[in-house]
Amino acid sequence: MNRRSIRHFTSAPIPEDTIDILEAAAQHAATSQYLNSWSAVRITDPSVQRQLAEIGRQPYIAEAPLLYVYIVDQHRNARIAAEQGIDVESESFTLNSSYIFSQSQNDAVLALHAMETAANALGLGCVILGSLLNDIDRLISILKLPPLTFPVLGLAIGEPDQSPERKPRLPHDMQFFQDTYPDDRQWASMAPALERFNDIVHRYYDLRDTSKPVASFSAQIARISTSPAPLHKCINHPAERQGFTPDR
Repeated sequence: MNRRSIRHFTSAPIPEDTIDILEAAAQHAATSQYLNSWSAVRITDPSVQRQLAEIGRQPYIAEAPLLYVYIVDQHRNARIAAEQGIDVESESFTLNSSYIFSQSQNDAVLALHAMETAANALGLGCVILGSLLNDIDRLISILKLPPLTFPVLGLAIGEPDQSPERKPRLPHDMQFFQDTYPDDRQWASMAPALERFNDIVHRYYDLRDTSKPVASFSAQIARISTSPAPLHKCINHPAERQGFTPDR
């Protein structure tokens, strides 16, 4: 309940026994069909960290004491299948399908979240790094990712050097529904709760930095809903270059 994103860390290194616990927690996350369809690349080279900070346009990425990039990994499974006599170039090979790709992304996110939860339980701070997907092709090149792998998210971990306020969350009834999805009438009844939430979000950002006023939650959604930025991060072409076939 006290989880928050930490973007500034002390320079204290993370002990190896703590790293072992964090990595074990990630490995104990649920995995679809027991395919274990993910891997994680731990970044220890400062020059690589700086390159990832450039991609993410977030300097604190280069300063994180512990940094991981979680990836879809069917490359390992394809090698195992080939050793078992499977023709991985044939039409019958399905580990490159869109369904498996989606499952693999889920696996990677579950593992990352398990690591983040464990880190928070140990008093560490974390921030999840979707910003590493700003330049997927460059990230693939830097990490030397082979075919049938694909980056999903990064995770920076360290001793917190800040204590930000918890970011407000939507009213419970706007995210948890019973039996069916709300109809138009039910959505209309949530308008007062949304307005109260808009005010809470505005005050939260205003208290963080009065010199940079931030609009309400609804206004942020409206702005992002017409932003062209996500169109430049379309994953289909990079995923195809990595050997996945989104149309299958």
